[in-house]
Amino acid sequence: MTSISRARGAGLPVAVWAVTRAVVLLCVLRVLVLPGPDVTTDVSVIYQGWFEVLKTGTFPLDDVTWQYPPAAALAVLAPGLLPLDYAPAFYALVLAADAAALALFLRAGRRPGHRPAGAWVWIVGVALLGPTAYARYDLLVTAVAAAALFAAVRRPRVAGALVAFGALLKVWPALLLTGAALRGRRAGALWRSAAGSAAGLTLFFVAAAPGALAFLTFQRDRGTEIESLGALVFHVARHYGWSGQVLLNYGSVEFLGPGVPLVSTLALALSVAALGWLVLWRVHARERTPATLCDAAFTATLLFTTTSRVISPQYMLWLVGLAAVCMTVRGSRQAPAAVLVLLATGVTLLEFPVGFAHVVASDLRGIALLALRNGLLVAASLLACRRLWTSTRGRAHGRGLPGSVELIAARTAAGDTAAPLTAPTAASHKPATDG
Repeated sequence: MTSISRARGAGLPVAVWAVTRAVVLLCVLRVLVLPGPDVTTDVSVIYQGWFEVLKTGTFPLDDVTWQYPPAAALAVLAPGLLPLDYAPAFYALVLAADAAALALFLRAGRRPGHRPAGAWVWIVGVALLGPTAYARYDLLVTAVAAAALFAAVRRPRVAGALVAFGALLKVWPALLLTGAALRGRRAGALWRSAAGSAAGLTLFFVAAAPGALAFLTFQRDRGTEIESLGALVFHVARHYGWSGQVLLNYGSVEFLGPGVPLVSTLALALSVAALGWLVLWRVHARERTPATLCDAAFTATLLFTTTSRVISPQYMLWLVGLAAVCMTVRGSRQAPAAVLVLLATGVTLLEFPVGFAHVVASDLRGIALLALRNGLLVAASLLACRRLWTSTRGRAHGRGLPGSVELIAARTAAGDTAAPLTAPTAASHKPATDG
């Protein structure tokens, strides 16, 4: 493919991206105003307040809303490098990260064994979330996570460093290692790089400023956030005389009152059950395909997001980014779950900010929006689990060739997952993702 044809092929997605992002920017700059609360106050008030504290050489030790790993300080401090007011500078940085992610998806989509669908998932998914996508730093984290997954096969050391950096930005990118092989040269390089980078970066931040690990205790006394799956219990219970309250607590709107600790504990139990299922999957997985790493990361992140006692709107960016990676790799079987995630992202915009007053009031419209969004997440989680399980069960028990499982297992053990497969196996296993 010539450079001219490549440019033509990228023209439509780039044009659509530019139009949708212009609308998002107009929203965060308050030229276009959506109904509901102002989503930009997190940047202009909270982030900028942290910026002033971080400039003094310490983490926000006395602010329980600082619930992020130490590398998050870099995202908060970075706007100060630009010759703009803090909020516009922050939006400019997010726009740059968004453009870089699009370029990454477009480039990966041109490689053998890949497809351009991932770029479209990214374009549509971020647009569906609306201004929240640019009013939080989660888009930056998601771009790092996508880069890590694309680099994992051919540049495992780079991927490991990116996973570690992402985890120190917002913890959840550690889930990218869910499907990583444990044996082989490339697998060893990936795990060593991730562990070494995480240890080194953590030591750096601890030495650089006091309070680097304060975030570990700041979420201890949180309630159940009103947009979470468990919160539906209290939304309905309010219509039957439940005596609890809806309060701004630990930086989010939560339910506090009778039964909340129990529901929060049950949410934690569901997360533990999700972890148990992932361990069971790894034990029973017999066949590793080029898509296993991204499919497992997507499934794990879906499970822990859906079962969390907090489902903030920006969490949908994590799922959109990982769904986009899966849709870039032809061997992925997560397309149906990815579609459900896109639908849930669109409903999230209707729930926050557009219909957030209805959610806070627990009226019929608010409950319906939450039930629909969270129901889509539950359906996506179950579907993703089923497809991950069946895609890695191997073909020794099915209609595949007897030697296919042994061939892939041998190459996985040797760390040679990037090697081309011989026909007829190659027809169903495409080349793995690369950087």
